[in-house]
Amino acid sequence: MHWLKLKITQFPTHQNKMESRVTRCVTLLSGGLDSMLAIRIMQDQGIEVEALNFKTMFTCCQDLSAQAATRLGVRLTVVSQEDDYLELIKKPRFGYGKGANPCVDCRIYMFERAHKFMEQIGADFIVSGEVVGQRPMSQKRRDLDVISHQSGLEDLLLRPLSAKLLLPTLPERNGLVDRDRLYAFQGRSRKGLIRLAKAYGLDEVPTPSTGCALTESLFGRKVHDLI
Repeated sequence: MHWLKLKITQFPTHQNKMESRVTRCVTLLSGGLDSMLAIRIMQDQGIEVEALNFKTMFTCCQDLSAQAATRLGVRLTVVSQEDDYLELIKKPRFGYGKGANPCVDCRIYMFERAHKFMEQIGADFIVSGEVVGQRPMSQKRRDLDVISHQSGLEDLLLRPLSAKLLLPTLPERNGLVDRDRLYAFQGRSRKGLIRLAKAYGLDEVPTPSTGCALTESLFGRKVHDLI
């Protein structure tokens, strides 16, 4: 696996060195609003965040993730695809969306690698900006459960924007994360998310985008022809 470390200032923690070690999480950062909010929610609870972005031949938002990491004051690690990624595109276990996008399989793939990264750096859990019901292919409640299970993360995967609609995760039950300060967003409306962004001082709200060319119907047809 290829790890590319970007030099980005880390968000300062407020915990004294003499106290017990800081709670640390790995958060997937696409550069979109949801992942940025997920990071802000963790930072608001004094949790140290390591941001992780996945680069494949089909993604187009690496600059956005780097810019977002700078705005949020977190370190960003960019992970490149491995050789087995194309096999996932050819034969997805959980099917395609409207294009050639195997979104559920792709999320599982990313979280498996995020899990390895979490263990490598000694973080406590994984955070994602996923919102229940926001994306039809990968964010229905059942899809989220499948992704958590198939990635091997189970209840180490926290989705703070919709946490109150889901069962408490291990970091919530162990007191590492205050569940009362998490949210219950669901569906495709962004109004509540935008209000939360403004409350966190995120005035420049990114335009919604999947960031993946595989979701585009025309490009997807070309990919299907090739594979």
